[in-house]
Amino acid sequence: MGMWIERHLKFIFLFPSIIFVLLMIAYPIGYTFYLSFFEWSMSSLQPPEWVFFDNFKALLFDDPRFWPAFFRTFYFTALALVFQTVLGVAIAILFNRKFRGNQLVKTLFLLPMVATPVAVGLVWLLIFEPSIGFANQFLNSLGINPQLWIASPEQALPSIALVDTWQWTPMITLITLAGLSSIPSEYYEAAAVDGANSWQNFWKVTFPLLLPTIFSAVLLRVIDAIKQFDLIYAMTRGGPGFSTETLNIYGFVNGFQYFKLGYTSAILVLFFMIVLGISSIIMILRKKTEVTL
Repeated sequence: MGMWIERHLKFIFLFPSIIFVLLMIAYPIGYTFYLSFFEWSMSSLQPPEWVFFDNFKALLFDDPRFWPAFFRTFYFTALALVFQTVLGVAIAILFNRKFRGNQLVKTLFLLPMVATPVAVGLVWLLIFEPSIGFANQFLNSLGINPQLWIASPEQALPSIALVDTWQWTPMITLITLAGLSSIPSEYYEAAAVDGANSWQNFWKVTFPLLLPTIFSAVLLRVIDAIKQFDLIYAMTRGGPGFSTETLNIYGFVNGFQYFKLGYTSAILVLFFMIVLGISSIIMILRKKTEVTL
């Protein structure tokens, strides 16, 4: 018995982790896939009814709220991601230079990332208040007309993307800073010998070597932004009307307000496949970048 344990010790140590993954990740995902083929409402005493692909057909062809929620999800993700990536990389390059108080500024800049999304949402809810909120008071001081912010169907989603950018740009900055610190100084020394200026240093040396790091940061933020729930629900709960109802919010509404568990599972399965597909595309692009470099 003792010899058997010694021979298989590496598997014995891995066993608790395998059990945890199976129970906490694999089983819920598998059960959600299974439930997506049933019609099951918790508001009814009827047992789950096998409907095969009917839930998916209803979602894709008959549901008037699914496709608008789908496009809102990607609109919000693209809006937040573009600003976060550009700002995050620019601020990282700035912070990578030595100046007085560098460490203090970095610490203060990273503080929004520490706060919970619900708390951030509630604070910005007060800032965006149309009558007495700080945002409109600031615009008034600049001579700009006050805005409705999250009270407007047209402005609500961009306003939430602004808050998301405020909170998560530091994450892009932090990852990019790590990438900048790993670039050997010899490249810049060789560029200086060739007479390269600051712009050429960035475009020909820094940016190409940073691309894999930027792709990694983008991948993390894409996954997080697509499934954003806390911030949107805390600020608007999908409103006004359905103007901020993303796929995650729509799945929550179907599951916990309409109690349509089979239909909700179908939404989550499609959502899972979308996130998986986008993540795979970004990883392929990252590998191609590494091969090119």
